[in-house]
Amino acid sequence: MFVSKMTLNQSGLFGQIDDLQDLTFIERPIRRSLKSAEEIDKLTVDEDLNDIERAVYLLSSGQDVQRASVIVNLPILVRQNPAETFRRVVPKVREVLHVAGVEMQLAAASSFLTILQDDIVLIQTHTHSILQIVLLNLDHRETVVSNAWLETLLAAIDALPKETIRQEILSPLVSKAQLSQSVQARLASCRILGKVAGKFDSSVVKKDLLPLVRSLCQDVEYEVRSCMCRQLENIARGIGLDHTKAVVLPELVELARDEGSTVRLAAFDTIINLLEMFDSALSPSPVDDRTRVIFPLVKTFCEKCFKADEAVLASLSFQYGKLCHGLSACFTEEQHLWFLEFYKKLCFLGLQHENGHCESQAYQLELENKYAMVRRNCAYNFPAMMLFADPNHFLSELYRTFSSLCNDPEISVRRTAAEGFHEVVKLLGPNVHYVHKELMTLLQDDSLEVLDSLLNHLQDTLELATSRGEGVGPESKLVSVPDLVPALVAAEQKAASSLRWRVHERLLHCYACLPRVVPADQIYFRFLQRMFSIITTNNVLPVQKEAARTLCVFLRYNRKQEQRQEILTKIMQELAQGRSYWNRLRYLDLCEIAMELFSKSYFCKHFLIQALELVSDPVANVRYKLCHMLPRLRSTIRLPADKHLLQQLEFCVRKLLCREKDKDVVATIRKIVLELDKMEITEPYHKRHERDLLDQKKEKEEALLLEMEMLERQQSEAKLVGEKHTDKKRRDSKTGLSGPKGMSGSTSGATLSTSAGKEMRKAKLARSRSLSSHPTTPKMSNSSDKTLKVKESGSCTGTVKSSMLAVNDDTMRPHHYTVASSSSSLSPTPSTSSMPVLIRSNTSSSVDHRGNGGKDTQSRKLSIQRKSNSFGMQSGRE
Repeated sequence: MFVSKMTLNQSGLFGQIDDLQDLTFIERPIRRSLKSAEEIDKLTVDEDLNDIERAVYLLSSGQDVQRASVIVNLPILVRQNPAETFRRVVPKVREVLHVAGVEMQLAAASSFLTILQDDIVLIQTHTHSILQIVLLNLDHRETVVSNAWLETLLAAIDALPKETIRQEILSPLVSKAQLSQSVQARLASCRILGKVAGKFDSSVVKKDLLPLVRSLCQDVEYEVRSCMCRQLENIARGIGLDHTKAVVLPELVELARDEGSTVRLAAFDTIINLLEMFDSALSPSPVDDRTRVIFPLVKTFCEKCFKADEAVLASLSFQYGKLCHGLSACFTEEQHLWFLEFYKKLCFLGLQHENGHCESQAYQLELENKYAMVRRNCAYNFPAMMLFADPNHFLSELYRTFSSLCNDPEISVRRTAAEGFHEVVKLLGPNVHYVHKELMTLLQDDSLEVLDSLLNHLQDTLELATSRGEGVGPESKLVSVPDLVPALVAAEQKAASSLRWRVHERLLHCYACLPRVVPADQIYFRFLQRMFSIITTNNVLPVQKEAARTLCVFLRYNRKQEQRQEILTKIMQELAQGRSYWNRLRYLDLCEIAMELFSKSYFCKHFLIQALELVSDPVANVRYKLCHMLPRLRSTIRLPADKHLLQQLEFCVRKLLCREKDKDVVATIRKIVLELDKMEITEPYHKRHERDLLDQKKEKEEALLLEMEMLERQQSEAKLVGEKHTDKKRRDSKTGLSGPKGMSGSTSGATLSTSAGKEMRKAKLARSRSLSSHPTTPKMSNSSDKTLKVKESGSCTGTVKSSMLAVNDDTMRPHHYTVASSSSSLSPTPSTSSMPVLIRSNTSSSVDHRGNGGKDTQSRKLSIQRKSNSFGMQSGRE
């Protein structure tokens, strides 16, 4: 057995040795590929030669690599010595290009383009020599090379003068456009005609270029006709508005009826690009001419493509929104309806409708892909078609189509619909609730690509989708929230369970808008715990940081003191004091975010001390990160108010300097100490001033949020008091109370409603301040309201005051108020109007001393009241 093991080991060892020997054989070709001494001698050039002589020598007897190097550096030689370069080097380059390969040809095309665009060398003789080379190589057998030289010529036309173009380009262009030339030459002629048309006057274009244009538009090859058709836009702009109708439009009409689909498509695209020009060119009645010429032409093209040419439908559907938008001004009602119905057909192309659902038919794969591309282009053009159909008619005309696009079986169609969803929401305005169901569908789509497309403008979409336009109350804003919150939660869970963490990160970033969209209670109960879970359990650091940022945003805009305190407590327990060092590191990340969102005073009050306590953390990574954060933590401390915090920070620094054992932390703290010493000295004044202004703005916003919270609380309390009073009044009306009590109750009710109205106005005022960029201090409004209340109370009569006190005491002790009111109703004299005040004061004292016998006190009060009434009657008789 041992022998067999040794045999196996030896065989494995010998196998490794064989492998090493194979590696040695691999190195031999590498050594052989090195240049020999003879080859090195051929590549060696005399150092005494100047640049021009060296270039001529290399072009004459050098290797291909050396020749290519000379051609690439040709613009440098022209700038240094143009005369000698054009006299000696350029002729050699022309000779080399006859036998040069593709790479050298492409390099030469690029070099000559650089030379032609250089203003220094635009001399007639030099330009002539270069253009001769360019035009000569336009007919190269390699298509790539000929196209490169053509692009060089087209780019150089912009830099060449008119006379040079007329002599050097237009003269040979006439011969190259003839049918006897190759297809490649005629295609190049089409593009050159379109380029030079903008360089000359309309008379020159009409006289010299239009005959060639007509000839190429009637060429026997469909490729030439299509290429020339696409250049008719440049020709039309060159000849001006007067000749466009007489020359260009008939050619377009003829080409739009061509037998070749690519020619018809080129004519269709050119017509769309010239719509703005036709608007002023078709005179004297452009609307009649458009209706008579363009509409039948486009209608015939669309019908022909829909029936028999699926390949052209993709391009037609892509340009359809631009077409309808350009022609909408001259359409009749019937034509408008036809184009809208044709768009609907394109949106449902390749789908079968059964019971309101869209199911893909069993087409061939290629045909299905074409139809899917058509529907995707329709989804791209949907905002333009909404403008074409009028957004007010969306529900009756386009809702079914939009719903079909959002529920399309192809992911690409739904993704395109999601990309333009925010545009649809903007156009709908107050009718945005029409597409609420589709928004929920896209948020819960099975494909993350759809959700990723929706995230591009999700914040704008959510804010518009939950605000029913201007002039609608705040209660209607929350109509869509019951469906929106579960959809957002489901989208986050789907993104979290996938491997595409960037989508998850973007979604959490979009959650920052939820305080403007979702009520605070739903954020607290549905999203906050999820943010904590992501921070503590997710494995992707960017996702954790984005969740921490969203958590800070939720904390900043929460308007309930109890909930904010619970959030802060949970942050300290789970992050700052967490068992895992990873959670403590995330607390430091959260502190960095909090320094950006909150003011310095808020941060120092709630976050700074817990961060400094991490100086004693047992894990060196936490202490290392804390060291890097010390300068930023120091910048949040304001002296002399936060002197104790500065002392604590200095204590942490001393502790790290004295007791730290980790070498990385020690090296870092030593650098940070120097940085802390230079902070006040090196920082410019304007930066410090800008930071202080920003911090003041944050403090004002926080004070405004606190005041809004207090006003909302007062408003809710006033609402509860009003509801209690309403219930009390309803009960009193059932028991049949006397007149004086009814008067007092109505007066108190009016006063309470007035105060509730004031609180409502305060809340609205505070909300309007929160939206402004320069919020005013809310304390002024409070003082003015208090002054107003004092004046109103001072102007009230004694009866109103007594009625107000009666209502307040009655809420505490209704029994005493009933007795007092009944006794006051028995007194017939007007001198008893002040008696209820005395009775209520006694009643209030009885409430404070309940244990001293309530019944005896009531009987005494009744006897005193009867005596006072009888005394008043006797004095009246006297």
